[in-house]
Amino acid sequence: MTPKTVFLVDVDNTLLDNDRIQEDLAAHLEEEYGRTARDRYWTIFEELRSELGYADYLGALQLYRKESIHDPRLLHMSSWLVDYPFSSVLHPRAMEVIDRLNAHGEVVILSDGDAVFQPRKIERSGLWNAVRGRVLIYIHKEEMLSDIEERHPAGHYVLIDDKLKILTSVKNIWKNRVTTVFPRQGHYAVDPAILSAYPQADHAVAHISDLLDLDLSRLVHPNSRRPS
Repeated sequence: MTPKTVFLVDVDNTLLDNDRIQEDLAAHLEEEYGRTARDRYWTIFEELRSELGYADYLGALQLYRKESIHDPRLLHMSSWLVDYPFSSVLHPRAMEVIDRLNAHGEVVILSDGDAVFQPRKIERSGLWNAVRGRVLIYIHKEEMLSDIEERHPAGHYVLIDDKLKILTSVKNIWKNRVTTVFPRQGHYAVDPAILSAYPQADHAVAHISDLLDLDLSRLVHPNSRRPS
């Protein structure tokens, strides 16, 4: 039986404070390897993100290692990344939000990312189990809507994401089949250039925890949608 509603929920800066992870990583790089190494890693990281379309922390480390292959300290960097305590940077009450959405439909993690670090992040944060293994990770998720429909058919979708670009792209394709929800968290969600470049989502909340107080009928019934 096709579920009435499928909630597609992003991870980075939606359920989990990814900006905090990057701040911790930058501090660790500077403390362990110096400011020059820190800056060089982030340069490689941003270049690789522009090329791939998603954040590839381990891939950037591999490329950095080619430049500093004789530095044995770099071998510990991968351990720091994969062993990071991701559950400690979940946004407040994020798990409660997942539980509430689970009671009103099928919750699916929908993320962009690589095939190693991103699944590790989702698993170690506890989100993998919270959504009962319903996890989709793509390179460009907004281009994979047919695959999402095949794997998780629904009468209606609710997309919760901190990136207006993603919300707009999916809305343009699915139209009234999707309700878009914009948690204003993370640097993308407060960037004036981004905010001015895309239309408003169907609903906006200051924090993911605000979904605990929102009347979910406004999300799952298309005719009741109102911009927040």
